[in-house]
Amino acid sequence: MKRMTFLKTSAAAIVFAAFSGSLAASAQAEEYTKDHPLKVALVLHGALGDKSFFDSAAAGMKLAEEKLPVTVKIIEAGYQKDRWQPALADAADSDYDVLIAGTFEMTGFVAEMAKDYPEKKFIVFDDSPDFSTGCCSNVLGIQYLTSTAGYLAGYAAAKVSTTGTLGEILGMDFKTVTDFAVGFEQGAKAAKPDVKILRAVANTFSDPAKGKELALAQLGQGADVIFPIAGSTGIGALQAVRDAKKLGVGVDSDQAEIFAATDPAQADVIFTSVEKKVGQSLYMALEQTIAGKAKYGTMELLGLQDGAVGISKNAYYEKLVPADVRSEVDALEKKIVSGEIKVETTMK
Repeated sequence: MKRMTFLKTSAAAIVFAAFSGSLAASAQAEEYTKDHPLKVALVLHGALGDKSFFDSAAAGMKLAEEKLPVTVKIIEAGYQKDRWQPALADAADSDYDVLIAGTFEMTGFVAEMAKDYPEKKFIVFDDSPDFSTGCCSNVLGIQYLTSTAGYLAGYAAAKVSTTGTLGEILGMDFKTVTDFAVGFEQGAKAAKPDVKILRAVANTFSDPAKGKELALAQLGQGADVIFPIAGSTGIGALQAVRDAKKLGVGVDSDQAEIFAATDPAQADVIFTSVEKKVGQSLYMALEQTIAGKAKYGTMELLGLQDGAVGISKNAYYEKLVPADVRSEVDALEKKIVSGEIKVETTMK
């Protein structure tokens, strides 16, 4: 099963340009080699196997170990919240040079830890501390304009829907999650102004049964395309879509490709995914850190124009989305990148 295709050379080069174009040289860079590697800890407030967000981050770490002078330890803190801060604290107490954690649920812990360990560097992905307060000079925040890619998926979803009803399932109602939905809805309405969009919030990213329950409810209301933005909860939603022989939109990674080897029937109903290229952006952040050019103490907001988000255009996309719709999506993508189309966002 291929897991690394989201790190395509051309897209990686674009993200590199986005980082290097805005990241200034920091203090004198320490020289890292295979014998003296940069020691990195990725602390997940969850577990691997979600086939989206955390797996994408881990794939970026795998590539970093293959191509950069780094060693990486992935720490799975699980889904019990009382374990998250201790896991990060234990990692900070160890001899890691860079600690990575993701989402708003970990940002507060990172901000606290960064003060206590000023000699270490921290990367927060999918969120950022409030740098305007003067805090966190040793923290790099990376956020994503997923709405710009969500627009394309929403447009295609509305075009392939036969009922005119789409479903969205959010893990939580938080800006980094709702940004996917905002773009998806705008794109869907651009394709069909009278499209009906059902939105449900699971309030969890780790309950596949809840995801399936919500998806079944939306299918019962006529939805024939469902977009779960919900981590492991979304896996259950996609299973419901598979069993009903309807269509789904994957999230974070190219989920059709991920499922292809283990569950081809699941892959067959995912006509595209809205990719938040977490692993790619983390790889580039580590590369810039090694080069001494990563601008810690700031936040980067990366979107479609940076190659940091996008939609999967794979064999499933070509099979399930008509050629004329694919051409329209390509044209829309160019207009978003050029600024001709302004996509709404919660990331302000």
